[in-house]
Amino acid sequence: MTGPLEMFETRAGEQRLENDPALMPPDGGIVFIGRIASPWTTRETCPKNMRTARETGQPAVLTIDAPYRSGLQGLERASHIIILSWLHHAPRSLIVQKPRHAAEAKGVFGLRSPARPNPVGLHVARLVGLDIGTGRIDLDAIDVLDGTPVIDIKPYFASTDAFAEATIEGRDEPNRIRR
Repeated sequence: MTGPLEMFETRAGEQRLENDPALMPPDGGIVFIGRIASPWTTRETCPKNMRTARETGQPAVLTIDAPYRSGLQGLERASHIIILSWLHHAPRSLIVQKPRHAAEAKGVFGLRSPARPNPVGLHVARLVGLDIGTGRIDLDAIDVLDGTPVIDIKPYFASTDAFAEATIEGRDEPNRIRR
């Protein structure tokens, strides 16, 4: 398996933390509740976001480990779910990044990059199928590498989770209401 730093090259203007969070004692007891099976095996082939993942037409499967499967009861009511994943290949010490497409470097908290002190991924996927007995959740798409651990799953509520007026200055997002 390729290590975190090998997958992410260093670019001009980037900064790393003095102490790598991956080497520090944990603050909390996060457990992985399952894993994602995706068609993506390399960073180069993995879609950069869920929109791009959906455009490939490649589905994915999330499998919840046996002790956590009863927690899936009632999830079948949701058309879409929020998945929190642990982006285990990402470096954790990169605090200022220079994306390929950006003119200037930006702080990690102003980006959606997987490289961050706590590499938590957030994905909203369409729930295609659910088998509580086997812990199998079929998804329309996913933008993570095969084998990515899952931290949590939540139902997506369009009434409270979506903000049509949300914008990012300097980012062209068609069909968005501007402030």
